[in-house]
Amino acid sequence: MPTPIDLHCHSTISDGLLTPTELVVHAASKGVRVMALTDHDDLSGLPEAKIAAKTVGITLLAGVEISVTWRKRTLHIVGLNIDPDYSPLVQGLSAIREGRHLRAKAMAESLDKVGIHGSLEGAYAYATHGIISRTHFARFLVEKGYAKDSKKVFKKYLVKGKPGYVEHRWAELADAVNWITAAGGVAVIAHPGRYDLGRTNMLLLLEEFRALGGKAIEVVTGSHTPPQYDEYAKFARMFGFAASKGSDYHGPGHSYIDMGSLPDLPHGCIPVWQDWPEAKLLETLPAETLAIETLPLENELH
Repeated sequence: MPTPIDLHCHSTISDGLLTPTELVVHAASKGVRVMALTDHDDLSGLPEAKIAAKTVGITLLAGVEISVTWRKRTLHIVGLNIDPDYSPLVQGLSAIREGRHLRAKAMAESLDKVGIHGSLEGAYAYATHGIISRTHFARFLVEKGYAKDSKKVFKKYLVKGKPGYVEHRWAELADAVNWITAAGGVAVIAHPGRYDLGRTNMLLLLEEFRALGGKAIEVVTGSHTPPQYDEYAKFARMFGFAASKGSDYHGPGHSYIDMGSLPDLPHGCIPVWQDWPEAKLLETLPAETLAIETLPLENELH
């Protein structure tokens, strides 16, 4: 039976559809017993989620997913078991969120030029807690009939060479890793299979990440295929990384896979949670056997 842990998910604080409380309740209903809330560039959902976790009897870990620019590419670095009050981390995330607002204004101006008006206000209507992303613009464009669904949006808009695209520089990889490790956490490369780096650049990224103090990569995650589980398990062993797993859940109908549905890590992986006190809890709890439910793709927060 799969280990009942999920170390990557999102609430309405970033681009998820469920509030922190609803997300925790959903996780518990799916058999998850240890979870990390990893909202994009924001920690403000953690206090609410912590209360909910105590209520439903599961363990919550403080987490975050930091937007990073590496060699002109956008990557995401998850921080697990962090101190959410660590000042440099808090300040760094605040600067990223301000950058998101400035980019959103430029995206709206780009859409204005092709006759799509009101997109800034429309996107913020979906960004109920303030953090703004391409996902929120996509939901607005679907609402207004410019595309059938969010997957179609990202073929016509918001991507390089299309209306609404604005190049943006996020945090430096070194800064993200330093904030996480100095906050007592573990830095993890999120969903590496999504970056389309090619083998040479992937090796360069993993080498640099390790040199900076990165400790783990997501091996089993919602957007990875079973062959990718094995591929990134090999990379983890090659570089001495621990392996993480998380659904990257964003809400019903807006995720790759549901919480509680991920298989275990491939044989030979060292779980990122191996030495955590929470791992002892996992050893004593029975995991539920859950069927994998594949959900429509609508998950493009960059």
